[in-house]
Amino acid sequence: MVLLSSLGRRRWDTQPREPAAVLLASSGAPISRAAARRARDLAAGRPVAVISILRVYGSAFGLPNPGLMPTRRERDEQVGIVDRAIRDLERLGCPADGQVTATRSAGRAIAKAARARQVSYVVMDAVPATGLRRVFEGELTAVIRRRLRGAAELEIVPATRPMNTKS
Repeated sequence: MVLLSSLGRRRWDTQPREPAAVLLASSGAPISRAAARRARDLAAGRPVAVISILRVYGSAFGLPNPGLMPTRRERDEQVGIVDRAIRDLERLGCPADGQVTATRSAGRAIAKAARARQVSYVVMDAVPATGLRRVFEGELTAVIRRRLRGAAELEIVPATRPMNTKS
């Protein structure tokens, strides 16, 4: 016998709500060691939450389109980014947990997670938007800062070599 609930759309885990001192955020790019160290310094021994965005590219005529959804490989890549960031934070002596969020709006999802976790700081690597992405979506850090509305302070870490590379 098949349960009807198993026929519906697959749901992700619910948004974590445990308070954290710092949210270490990524728009899908690898997180640098400098960003992890900055998050640890700001947390001062309190927990750090890690979030990475799994990009959903849109919809066709207002309807979900499987071709625009992230692939399993993309999802596994984001899970790997979060796992490595958590391991590095724990090596630095900082308690951490993480999540991967699938969304079309990275800025909205990061700000929502920051408010839900009641963080004081959001730490991100400086990854400037270029070309048409900047025209259509705007600068991600500006979107996050606007959506936080003073609920948390946004800390941008200058670009360095990412810690989540395979080399």
